[in-house]
Amino acid sequence: MGKNKLARWAELATFTNVIQPAVGSDSRNDHSIKGNWRKEIFKNNNPLILELACGKGEYTVGMAMLIPGCNFTGIDIKGARMWRGARTAHEKQLKNTAFLRTRIEFINSYFAADEVNEIWITFPDPHPGKRNSNKRLTCPWFLNTYRNFLIDGGIIHLKTDNTELYSYTEKLATDNGLEILVSTGDMHTMEPELIPMSEDIISTMNPESLTAVRTAIRDLRTHYETMFMEKGMKINYLAFRLEREKFIRHGWEKPA
Repeated sequence: MGKNKLARWAELATFTNVIQPAVGSDSRNDHSIKGNWRKEIFKNNNPLILELACGKGEYTVGMAMLIPGCNFTGIDIKGARMWRGARTAHEKQLKNTAFLRTRIEFINSYFAADEVNEIWITFPDPHPGKRNSNKRLTCPWFLNTYRNFLIDGGIIHLKTDNTELYSYTEKLATDNGLEILVSTGDMHTMEPELIPMSEDIISTMNPESLTAVRTAIRDLRTHYETMFMEKGMKINYLAFRLEREKFIRHGWEKPA
């Protein structure tokens, strides 16, 4: 293991905006932060937005700067990558930004019912092939997991360069009767007004700045996104509402 990675892990442990389970703890057990993010971390009652598979946290930090009236938490297991976003947030003194180092499989241990307002999934591992579809962050198991803590009708945003993942998720949402708010194979050419936001998030913003903020969100790019676009690749974007009473299944699993 490189010294640089070890140094980043050590520094990550000093940041007050980073939550990570203690060594030897069982991540399947509820963490003390569950249900207490606003009280213990953000010290306010503002809406909470998650970035799953946040990598270097470009979206977590970027959106936190664009929408200071909301709280943002980036989640990933790879601490050496997360270090970059956590350090940037620390240096910029972003009080509405936090990071959680854990596997997404254990996310239920960290968030309580109705604690999260929206979810962004940015360039996750696409796990290509039908046999691997149950590993995707938009597969039924994960979507049903998010139902436990996302507000009813909360928005899930997916950004990916992978057409298979994009098409799979769109079909899954359609098959389960979820409301698709926007679906495009080229996010960076879409009108910014099409990017959906829930009313509780919009209420924290100046109405006159709403279009400018949506434009900046559309144009916000992760490290890998920039690499993809430089190769001439298009970015797929899908946003849909997740309803609490709808148990999500693959089409081939749905009852006759």
